[in-house]
Amino acid sequence: MRNIRLTSGHEIPIFGLGTWQLKGRQCERIVKEAIALGYTHIDTAWMYQNQREIGRALRDIRIDREEIFLTTKIWGTHLRHADVLAQFEECLDDLQMDYVDLLLIHHPSDSVPFAETFEAFQKLYDAGQVKSIGISNFSISQVEEACEVSELPICTNQVEYHVRRNRSELRDYCHGRGIVMTAHRPLAVGDLAGDAVLRSIGENHGKTAAQVALRWLVQQDIITIPKSGSVPHLRENLDVFAWELTDEEMHKLDTEM
Repeated sequence: MRNIRLTSGHEIPIFGLGTWQLKGRQCERIVKEAIALGYTHIDTAWMYQNQREIGRALRDIRIDREEIFLTTKIWGTHLRHADVLAQFEECLDDLQMDYVDLLLIHHPSDSVPFAETFEAFQKLYDAGQVKSIGISNFSISQVEEACEVSELPICTNQVEYHVRRNRSELRDYCHGRGIVMTAHRPLAVGDLAGDAVLRSIGENHGKTAAQVALRWLVQQDIITIPKSGSVPHLRENLDVFAWELTDEEMHKLDTEM
């Protein structure tokens, strides 16, 4: 597993576990199994309603806090200053943590100025409860506005990103500003597993279509957080580091999907 240095100075593992739709005992089990396999980056959100289960899983395995990179997100209905602080306190309580490594605005708001939300993020940062901040589902114009009003560096923009939704223009803009891209739904909610182009390329490497789709992202230095509900898929998803796609294969995926 390799890390990417954020503009905050902290490092984030390039590969992590997405937990959207993981609930209850399954969520606890998957988090424990993922960490046993070598995952160190866990992505959650207030809206996912699974932070309590993630907190229990991390407590049960007694892993050192410094060994885990934990991301959570503030929902779009709670972006006023006081609402951010209240929802974040709930997040910490559920996670049983003193801080998170990365805090994101989950979705931009048309009614709450970004500056107000970032002032609350700044307060949490100053209190040592947040190490880095970022955004999610922001367009180029929204990224530009966020950067103009935040005194803290915007470290990442998390968006849906996969070979059938190539966000190269957004990626190039963000990378040009020192903002790392994070890909959620990197397998298009499982739809890529049977793709013929991905499967054909995978045969060249002894890999699955899903592994090719994930490798395409990692090879572009895009943080990738697939969700999985089974141990075999957790293991399969993680196998994207000891091999590379050729330039021709990368170009094919860029242009033919």
